[in-house]
Amino acid sequence: MRHTPQPISTILFAGAIGDAVGGVYEGASPGSAYSATAATRLAISDDTQLTLATCDAIVAQGHVDPESIAKTFVAWFRAGRLSGLGSATLQALTGLDAGGHWALVGARGERAAGNGAAMRIAPLAFVLDVERDRDRRVLRDVCRITHHDDEAYLGALALCHVLRETWKGAPLDRSSTLEIAIRSLPDSRTRDRMTVVREDPTLTSHEYADRFGAHGYVVDSVPFAILAAIESESMSNLLTTVVGVGGDVDTNAAMAMQLRTAAHGLDASTHAIGERIEYATDIRRAFSEFETHVLKT
Repeated sequence: MRHTPQPISTILFAGAIGDAVGGVYEGASPGSAYSATAATRLAISDDTQLTLATCDAIVAQGHVDPESIAKTFVAWFRAGRLSGLGSATLQALTGLDAGGHWALVGARGERAAGNGAAMRIAPLAFVLDVERDRDRRVLRDVCRITHHDDEAYLGALALCHVLRETWKGAPLDRSSTLEIAIRSLPDSRTRDRMTVVREDPTLTSHEYADRFGAHGYVVDSVPFAILAAIESESMSNLLTTVVGVGGDVDTNAAMAMQLRTAAHGLDASTHAIGERIEYATDIRRAFSEFETHVLKT
């Protein structure tokens, strides 16, 4: 039977839902209980705002161009369209705003391996083939706009590769999905962590979080998000898991929901939650315009 991919706009909107719902629980202690009615008004974070800016830049330029994406980021920054920026992203955008080069302003050093680049990388899964060296370099350069760190790039690369292959029809399961992630990576902490998860088939996402954490460090959060997506029986179950372990809830929920939606679609009840997001209509329209662009090219 021929595989029919899930709509790109739906996958990206699922990430916005995860981000907005997760934001309600950001900073909460592990053990918090997810409720679909915890907040009547929801709002996306800077990561989804930068995902939207990435889509905007790709549509305007006609292809993935790091300089164009960086210019769009700083234009949105100057216009006040970005809120709640993480320290690495704020540093990069401040540097861009001051005239810095996009390849040089990204955060470096101990705090640079955050998961912000991975969180906003989803649009590139539909326009780049990371099996090709050239496309990998483009993806790396897009990550470096804000996070000039190899692990930050490799976490984004793994998530991008898994999302692309799942969207194209690869099964979302422990064996296949983790193998896709691992084979995309060179020797690195991210690869080592993915290997640990693959080699222990009894390790649950809750046990993973207890052992490694699920915070903003990309080496911790990307494998956790992938494992949570694999394990989940439903969107509600997925959100219960991600909220329950705490940590960087909004980013982890966004990444995991994008991946699960690529495999199984988005159920009506979760889509209805998304309609409570501030500017939901505009967000969906922007993602639909990006999908139209991808399907034309």
